[in-house]
Amino acid sequence: METRVEMFMHPLSNSGAAGICPEMLEVAEEVNRAGDYSLAAEIYTSQLADLQHPDRGLCLRKADCLTQAGRISEALDSYCTAASLGKLRPEELPLLVDTIARTLREKELGFPGPGGESSSEEEGLESDGECGDDDEALDLFSCRLCKCLLHEPTTVECGHTFCKICLDDEAITECVQCKKQFNEKKDGLPNDRRLDVVLSGLLGKLFATESKARKFWIEGQVLRGEKNHPEALEKYNAAVHLAPSIGRLLCQRAELHVEMRNFSLAVQDASSLCRIKPHWTKAHSLKATALSEAGRNDEALQEYLMCVALKPNWTKVKLQAQKVLSEVFSSVFENGNMPTPLHPLQGGVASRLIKPPASLMSLRPEAKKPGSSSQDSEFSVSKGSPVDDSSSRLSPPEGSTKSLAEVLAALPAPPGGVKRKHSGEGPSAGTNHPSKLLRSDVAGSSQAVSVCGGRTFPAELLDSGDMECPLCMRLFYEPVATPCGHTFCLKCLERCLDHKSNCPLCKENLSEYLATRGYNKTLLMEEVLQRYLGDELADRKTIHEEERKELSNLNQEVPVFVCTMAFPTIPCPLHVFEPRYRLMIRRSMETGTKQFGMCIADELKGFADYGCMLEVRDVKFFPDGRSVVDTIGVSRFKVLSHGQRDGYPTAKIEYLEDKKVEGEELVEILKMHDAVYEQANNWFTSLKDNMKSQILSHFGHLPSNDPDPLASPSGPAWSWWLLAVLPLENRAQLTILAMTSLKDRLIAIRRVLIFVTRRRPR
Repeated sequence: METRVEMFMHPLSNSGAAGICPEMLEVAEEVNRAGDYSLAAEIYTSQLADLQHPDRGLCLRKADCLTQAGRISEALDSYCTAASLGKLRPEELPLLVDTIARTLREKELGFPGPGGESSSEEEGLESDGECGDDDEALDLFSCRLCKCLLHEPTTVECGHTFCKICLDDEAITECVQCKKQFNEKKDGLPNDRRLDVVLSGLLGKLFATESKARKFWIEGQVLRGEKNHPEALEKYNAAVHLAPSIGRLLCQRAELHVEMRNFSLAVQDASSLCRIKPHWTKAHSLKATALSEAGRNDEALQEYLMCVALKPNWTKVKLQAQKVLSEVFSSVFENGNMPTPLHPLQGGVASRLIKPPASLMSLRPEAKKPGSSSQDSEFSVSKGSPVDDSSSRLSPPEGSTKSLAEVLAALPAPPGGVKRKHSGEGPSAGTNHPSKLLRSDVAGSSQAVSVCGGRTFPAELLDSGDMECPLCMRLFYEPVATPCGHTFCLKCLERCLDHKSNCPLCKENLSEYLATRGYNKTLLMEEVLQRYLGDELADRKTIHEEERKELSNLNQEVPVFVCTMAFPTIPCPLHVFEPRYRLMIRRSMETGTKQFGMCIADELKGFADYGCMLEVRDVKFFPDGRSVVDTIGVSRFKVLSHGQRDGYPTAKIEYLEDKKVEGEELVEILKMHDAVYEQANNWFTSLKDNMKSQILSHFGHLPSNDPDPLASPSGPAWSWWLLAVLPLENRAQLTILAMTSLKDRLIAIRRVLIFVTRRRPR
């Protein structure tokens, strides 16, 4: 408090200073610092009484003390005395502005003081008053950049949707929702983003009127930016005619009126805006600016005080309020005019905040005319207030100046009250309630679906047929928007891109999109489906899950890659480029099995009757859709029936396991196992270095001898490694792969080793 008192300490003038007691002034300052403002005011009063001529600085000190004590009417008396001695400067009036605004804030708006908890009405208000709770609450169909209904909705890489014109802003480099950086612009040119065709059609259907208004609105914004104000105003007028209750739209038209110096029209728009959003500080600030530019400072002051009441920390508007208040004080004493008394507005805000200053009552040159009124057409009084109809019907004479007390008497009542009648209108005249300004896109609809933020649309307009994938002709499941603006189910799109890197609808090249594989779901579309077509989406999900369950059954319908021989435990790298196998690999990954069968080709059946299951360890995709798949053999199988699904082979299979043996047969197999392993190791060791290097780079080292060769259903790993590297034809390898007897397999391997050893050149 000490700092605040010293900050606003007014200097004493030389005239009359001789009669001032410095000791009493020090006492007054000390008392003021202690917070006893009334006592300080009494000391200043006694000091002034001893002077032959009033001292301006002392009057201001007294006025500040009275203001801090809450005795505003007496403070005004003292401020008026100081003003009569010299023009009040804006920097001399912060305490008066703060106190009036705080009283209005606490008693009329119901907001807590600066130290209290923030009220729900204040949530979202920014310190500059430009943002926050400035318009309708954001709903599903609002752009998170401009806070308005999406216009030309454009879905970006991350799956979020914004207005196209908002994304064209060079300052927008990342998604405001997920903070993901947008793709860099090429050669300094803007990204060629296309509007989302499905969402654009949906918005135009559900919100036809507002969408049309939004189109006019944006056209007006563009023209305004080009300084073509007359044509911009035409567009704004067309938009407001269609959607008169959109706060931001009214705000922009009011700003345009100010730029065109149509201040009366700007005041009208700002007044409508204040009725729609009574707690939006920018609305009151805009109205105050328009009133001030029109030279209606007394009315502008009311709006500036409301701004300070709504947002006490908004320094810019607080300084403006002080400036206008200074001008209002000055206007009271211009040309020798004396202030007129406060009009006794029963039930109004001023009558509860201040009482008429005695000096104003005594200084008026003539009695108040019985028909005069200080009421302002844009403000309201509390419901049921006994307003004198005779005074409300008559307006002040043209060119007359309202007194400061009358200005304060016209402070706005709490938002939500009955609108005050315009001066000159009858007592029954009034302003339409804001709710009457709201228009529905379709009148008389039997049932409306409510959207957060006040938007509604007839339920019958939302048809699941508008949300069908053009490829599978079913409801979108995991909808994805391509860079060209078309939407498909994720799996449908991937299948199309397996065959050709072009959009299935417009044929635009999507090679870059395919290379990045940025298949992020369109989150707005997903939310619309979940919120408004929940039952249909649940049915669609059930179908998808059933298909996925069927695909993950590795017995009834196993996908088969017809290519080469594969063996258990042995790596098998694959280069996948055919569309059917792209789909097969992707499905094996999506279902979570990460497995598929590998068989060699068969001229009659398509593929052999025996094969090996492979498990995917890693997949690397190339920009053109090709991929390199790192797999390893898992288990052997026998084909029971051959089939096909979506272009790739499938099979019903049964898994193969080695027969269990015991007793003497087991002892014999163990001896044979060790002998054949030794024979295999000797053969590999005897190979030339270049051959060994090739084998090692592709298959790795020969696995170690297995102490329990029958523990695995497929037998020891080294035997499959040896079959993979031995120079055998596929049919011979297939025969050994199909054996379920480890003994028979060892015998076959031994014969092959003897054969290749004999044929090896010496």
